[in-house]
Amino acid sequence: MKQVYLDYAATTPVDKDVIEAMMPYYSTHFGNASSLHSFGEEAFNGMETARDHVSSLIGSQSDEIIFTSGGTESDNAAVKGVAFIMKKQNNIKKGPHVITSTIEHPGVLQTCRFLEDYGFQVKYLPVDSLGKVDIAELEEAISRGTFLVSIMHANNEIGTLQAIKEIGKIARDHDIFFHTDAVQSVGKEPINVDRMNIDMLSLSGHKMYGPKGVGALFVREGISLEPLLHGGGHQKGLRSGTENIPGIVGLGKACELAKKRMSMDRSRLKKLRDCLIKGVEDIKGSYLNGHPTERLVNNAHFRFSGVEGESIIMRLNQMGIAASTGSACSSKELEASHVLRAMGIDEVEAHGSVRFSLGRGNSDSDVGYVLDTLPGIISELRAISSLWHDET
Repeated sequence: MKQVYLDYAATTPVDKDVIEAMMPYYSTHFGNASSLHSFGEEAFNGMETARDHVSSLIGSQSDEIIFTSGGTESDNAAVKGVAFIMKKQNNIKKGPHVITSTIEHPGVLQTCRFLEDYGFQVKYLPVDSLGKVDIAELEEAISRGTFLVSIMHANNEIGTLQAIKEIGKIARDHDIFFHTDAVQSVGKEPINVDRMNIDMLSLSGHKMYGPKGVGALFVREGISLEPLLHGGGHQKGLRSGTENIPGIVGLGKACELAKKRMSMDRSRLKKLRDCLIKGVEDIKGSYLNGHPTERLVNNAHFRFSGVEGESIIMRLNQMGIAASTGSACSSKELEASHVLRAMGIDEVEAHGSVRFSLGRGNSDSDVGYVLDTLPGIISELRAISSLWHDET
């Protein structure tokens, strides 16, 4: 049976060049980067080279990169870090206030809810039917106590891209910090933190052909954070603990490759994505979720009237096709997606959604196989569904 992996938004295979770059740091270059001898120096140099590659990909300075365990830690470090340092320094004019959106990744949403328990106020901006934040509404939400705006670059479920440059300018004009969760977009979409007015940015290795368990947080020079982890003062005191050098080297190599391959990857993936969208939209009662054009080049997210997404995923899996009902962080939950509900899609329709996310390993034949297979699956499931009413 043909095997087709279309869940690259959940995780990616580690690139063979990344594995090759990592291997020496498990064996010959195994030193602690804080040690003063040659073994430590080799590890330290590997880490700093990786820092250069990460910064080069997003247009930052090398010393503005902090290595973490992944996107969730980076989100927590940014949002909690600014919140508690501002509170500690008593640097909030009135009613400590954070602005975010209703469709953020749980790494941001749950962190904001945690801050509410500590007296912080949070404004959760709504989105329109395409998953876009209203820029004017965001500016209206700013109050005297607002110190942070956190809006993701690309949504991990529907792929919609936000107007990050414009949002960042509004934050900067109001002297407010701006953080963006760019876990899904780094390596796929061109990013420059200076041109896009970004103060803090989260990214993760395993979303871009790097290893799991490693990520990074860009923190603009001059911004102080209260660290999540206290200890030996590693990474300028912002992230104590012996660094995961093999993982960091792998992340750096993944960023180096992403920068080299981005133009080619984007062109190829966009063609595959558009072909997939066109073909699936020919299925009766199918709808594209998210913005039709302002979306990730590899994301195609649909809902199918009268069918449950979980049933579609299981039938696809039986045919050798791997896809997802939504975010990999919550795909085993049976509750309707908070992203789709925020877009105004009712719970029944939301349950009929499937995310296909493409990557470097996909081909025209993979898309063709899905388009040959999916219509039959939808028809079979609708034939036994009490939710499907064919009005034709």
